Amino acid sequence: MGNCSLHIDNFDPTISIDSTQFEFHNPIGKGGFSKVWKVTHKKTKQSFALKEMLKSRVLAKRSVHSVMNEKRLLSILKHPFIVNMHHAFQDRDFLYLTMDLKAGGDLRYQLTKQAFNEEQAKFIIACLVTGLEYLHSNKILHRDIKPENLVFDSLGYLHITDFGIARIWMEDNSGDTSGTPGYMAPEVMCRQSHSYVADWYAVGVILYEMIAGVRPYLGKDRKEIRDQILSKQVQLKRSDIPSTWSQEALNFANHLIQRKAQNRLGNGGYEEVKNHPWLADVEWVKLFRKEIIPTFQPSNSDNFNLKHASEDWNDGIAVKADICQDIFIGYFYNEAPPPPPQNEKEDPNSQKSKRRKNSFFKFIN
Repeated sequence: MGNCSLHIDNFDPTISIDSTQFEFHNPIGKGGFSKVWKVTHKKTKQSFALKEMLKSRVLAKRSVHSVMNEKRLLSILKHPFIVNMHHAFQDRDFLYLTMDLKAGGDLRYQLTKQAFNEEQAKFIIACLVTGLEYLHSNKILHRDIKPENLVFDSLGYLHITDFGIARIWMEDNSGDTSGTPGYMAPEVMCRQSHSYVADWYAVGVILYEMIAGVRPYLGKDRKEIRDQILSKQVQLKRSDIPSTWSQEALNFANHLIQRKAQNRLGNGGYEEVKNHPWLADVEWVKLFRKEIIPTFQPSNSDNFNLKHASEDWNDGIAVKADICQDIFIGYFYNEAPPPPPQNEKEDPNSQKSKRRKNSFFKFIN
């Protein structure tokens, strides 16, 4: 079930692949150096999410290790409740990862659209627990569990994505302090060695947010949030929440957001989380097989923030082309696709045309 073994990547890096083999539709996400597109493979007609990463910004943001780490982990991971990778390739300007397309949008987007009831929240958390069980049983800490990194498929099953700062667990990892402050476990924020229970803290924050509408600790930056965590232990009270939520749900969230890792639910392993009374009625085998009808189903219409995703970087970052090409080993290399022949006119309003125009950075040869 969740403890499926790692798989050997069956993608053959010697097979030629490039971005011209895909039809680009619309952007569905955006990060600091990447944009995620909905694409269709022209030959097979299979749809994917294609993560397009601008090499100049990867270098400028010193994110080469993160990019290579994500590709390496996704090459060995495969599970029904994570977003799996299919191809990794590059051209002169960009790195590309083709991954499972999950059309239901991310949890953050859905949280802005509606409040989830307890039944829906339990199903969402159960999906998350199933995915984390797989990662933890294979000695992997995700370290950035947050609503933006959890995506729904069209049916309503939740999947874990974005493995840029995930790590294979090591006993002394006090130097690894990356993450998102609002969801970062106190031991990580305080630069202490940490284990899988750090991911469970983030699960607690997410459930707390679904129940109360806000995170347990708020602040404009990491220091402010850290100071709040150190000043007091926040706990949900019966009077703080809607009467429709059960005491077991409160207990589950409160035990996950314990500041001290040794007191936190999950410190004894994922079975401790699965055996909590709030999740007692979850049929884990049926969930893994996706035989349970999701309690939340995303809209059939657009589930992505297209306005945000269509924004481009415009900081004029420039790098020399020849310094990029020997860094990203493992991404199949192909030269950037040539422009269309002069006798073929391209629709200037097409997504592909806009994408070419919006490369917007210059290489200095």
